[in-house]
Parts: sequence; C-alpha cells; structure tokens
Amino acid sequence: MNLVVVSNRVSRGKANEPMTGGLAAALLPVVEKSGAIWVGSSGRVRDGAHKEAFAEIEALGAGALAMLDLPAAHYGGYYEGFANSALWPALHSRTDLIRASQEDYLSYREVNAFMARALLRFQKPDSVFWIQDYHFLALGAELRDLGVTDPIGFFLHTPWPARAVIGGVPHHRELVEAMLAYDLIGFQTDDDCENFLSYVRSDLGLAARDGVVDSRHGSLRVGVFPIGIDPEKFAQQAAKAVLHPDVSRLRRSLNGEKLAIGVDRLDYSKGLLNRVNAFDRMWTLQPGLARTASLLQIATPSRGAIEAYGNLQNELAKLVSDVNGRHGEADWTPIRYLNKGFSQTVLAGLYRTAQVGVVTPLHDGMNLVAKEYVAAQNPADPGVLVLSKFAGAANELDTALLVNPHDIDGMARTIATALSMPLTERRLRWEAMMKKLRSGTIQRWFADFVDALQETHADKGVGERLIAEPPAPWPRRPADLSARYH
Repeated sequence: MNLVVVSNRVSRGKANEPMTGGLAAALLPVVEKSGAIWVGSSGRVRDGAHKEAFAEIEALGAGALAMLDLPAAHYGGYYEGFANSALWPALHSRTDLIRASQEDYLSYREVNAFMARALLRFQKPDSVFWIQDYHFLALGAELRDLGVTDPIGFFLHTPWPARAVIGGVPHHRELVEAMLAYDLIGFQTDDDCENFLSYVRSDLGLAARDGVVDSRHGSLRVGVFPIGIDPEKFAQQAAKAVLHPDVSRLRRSLNGEKLAIGVDRLDYSKGLLNRVNAFDRMWTLQPGLARTASLLQIATPSRGAIEAYGNLQNELAKLVSDVNGRHGEADWTPIRYLNKGFSQTVLAGLYRTAQVGVVTPLHDGMNLVAKEYVAAQNPADPGVLVLSKFAGAANELDTALLVNPHDIDGMARTIATALSMPLTERRLRWEAMMKKLRSGTIQRWFADFVDALQETHADKGVGERLIAEPPAPWPRRPADLSARYH
C-alpha cells in the first residue's frame, strides 16, 4: 500500500519544534513508523506557473515529507479567508465570526484543485489517499475529477456543527456535495457524525442508513474514529523532561506552590477568557489560595492577520494584567502568561510539573492537550485534569473533573477542588483515564481508519464500476474559476 496523507500543517519531527498538541503533533509519530508520504504546505507561496511545485521532499522516519509551495494569488483567500474566517468559526459554532467573500471561496477551491494536481505525482497502482481536516473538504472531488479511482478518505479534526450552523457558511451545499466523493469520512464524536448525517438527509435529501450515504456518485461511509496519542512514549518523555533546563527552572521557582497549567493556541474556541476569569473568581472566593496556587498559561499566537484573533490577543493580555494587578503581590504573580510555543519535550515536563491541567475549550474536536497532560503524570503522584464537557476528549476521559466553561463560578470551585484533591482519589481518576488512553492510541486510530477505508472502497467495487461506465460529474466549481497553476 502506498499511503499518501495530506494536511495543511505538517511537522518535520525536529526535537525543538514548537508544538501545542493538534493535528501535526498527532500525525508525526504514525507517519514516521508507517512509511506514508505526508504532503502539506511548506508555509511559503509561489507566484506564477511552475512545473515543480514541491519545495522540499525529505525522509521522515520510514516515510517521507513533501512540502508544497501554494499559489500566492490564492493562499490568503484560501487560508486566512475561507478556511479560517468562514469554516473554522462555523465548525466551532461561532456564526457571529463568519467572514467570507466570493473571492475567498474561489481561492479555497483553487487551492484544493492545485493540491489535487500536485498529488498525482505520488499516485501508484496501490495508492490510498487520506485527507486531513477542514482546509481540504473538496479535495476528494478534485481528485475524482482528475480520474483518481483509488481509495480516498477524509478525517475532520474539528467538530461538525448542527445543520443550521453549517448553513451559515457560503456555498455550504456545494462543499458538502463535494465531500460525497470520499469513500470514508471520519469524525471525532457521535454528535459530529450525526450532525453531518442530519445535514445530508435534510438539505441534500439523501438516504443515510447505518452510517452509509447513498447518492448518484455511489455510497459514502461515515464513522467515528476518536484520535489518540502514544501514552507510553509521552510518559517516558515526561519523566526525562523534568531535567530539561526550562522545566527545572520552573520547578525551582515554585517554592512548594501548586501549579495549574493551560496550553493552547491563541484561539477563541479555547475558552481562554473564561478560564482566566475562573481563576480570578477562585482567588476572590478563596483568598487563602493566593500564594499557594498559580496558573501557567501558554497561549501560542496564530492567525494574527485575522481581526478576531488580534482582538482576542489584546483582550486576553489586558485581562491577565488586570487579574495579576488585583491579586498579585511584590513577590508573587498569580498568572504566568507566555505567548510562545514549546517543543513536545518541554511541554511534557511542564505537564508533569503541574498539579492541575486546565483544558476548558468552548468547543473542540478532541483536544489532545488533555490526553497529553494525563499521560505525562507521575503515577505515584498524579495531577488532576479539569476538562470542558464540550471537548471531544470528555467522551473518553470521563473521570476528569468535567466543567461547563460558560459557568465561571462552577469552574472556579472545580479548580479549587482539583488543587485540594487527596492522593487516593487522584490515583483512581488518573488510572481510569490512562486505561482509556492505552486502549485508544494514535496507532490504533491510524490503523482502524486505514483498514476501514480500504474495506469500504473494496466493498463499493469502485474500480470496476468506473471502468464499466463514466462517473457522474461532481459538483463543479463556479464558472468564473479560471486561474490554473500547474
């Protein structure tokens, strides 16, 4: 099998590469071991027509990493425009933040078409294509238009919202119709899967039974494949990382003080403002926790050119300053707030140092930080995970302290409970969560999806059908979409 994995973001596997969980960190270990080819954006753009679009192709463990320069004329509209100003807010149920123009949508479709043409370089008789995330909803249809009959799967790392919410995205119908080109679509949770099927039934009028959607293009299977981590490897990494200089300095600075940690991209879906307000409320309600418990909040900036992100960064910085001014003392800072990323090694050590992990998104597909925090703990003296019930991880890590991130007082009380939880209870909760992590590893997720994709494709008999008769045309891009980059 020649497996080609496609995502917008990639990781080169460097030890000091900044990470905050997420897609790139998750895919790296399985690509390295599986021998797959991982294709994604180089982060650079290129003007004009070029025969060779790949900036770099290099070894990545047993596999390879191929990085592609995307077309400059369309990159902004594709990435900052449609993907992250229309799809991302909608997928996280923030219709108030949807911003998109017709030009952004055209650029999104152009980049999907551009990627499809580039992928033909890696096509072999035994190819399997696995597309990752919302940047490439239409990539399967573009590959089918180019005559690709190989298995093509898609996995969505974000939530899929209710049909009324996704209906706020311009051209939503065209995009979902294009998604019918895939053989298999994977979601993080049952709710995400059912929301998608509800749209297909109600808005497209298609039959959808037992996770199979029938359309004029054939059948599409949808399923739930919650993504995991490698808990044993992460635990080993965390145990060694306590000796890292960054981690050692933090441990020395605490002077017996308990530490809570939050690690997130600086994104409105992560509930950062609510989290800081909850700590503010905790110190107000329980002033005895002053000087005995603090928060280390790492918030890595992203998508700074988008207005909503710039506004959030300013608002969060001001809020942290206000809280520190209200509760801090000359020799004690309640919230240590850092706007930079750290490597997986350092993060593992920081997680192990903290007595409480605070993962409180307003809406999240999975949130691998929650799983990483649990895996990093010292089995003899584990910390406590405070987890939003709106994160996909809450479906598995149900012995965490689950919170509603909109309930500031409730979060404040729960964080205080976590800080004072006795060792026996901490161990019981941690052991139950580790059992879940060990049974749902990233390796199992990877293998389960690829096996299901190949099985689904084989059951359809797609190869024979396409030879016997021409395929039905896929929903076309708008007629004025004419620019091409070869």
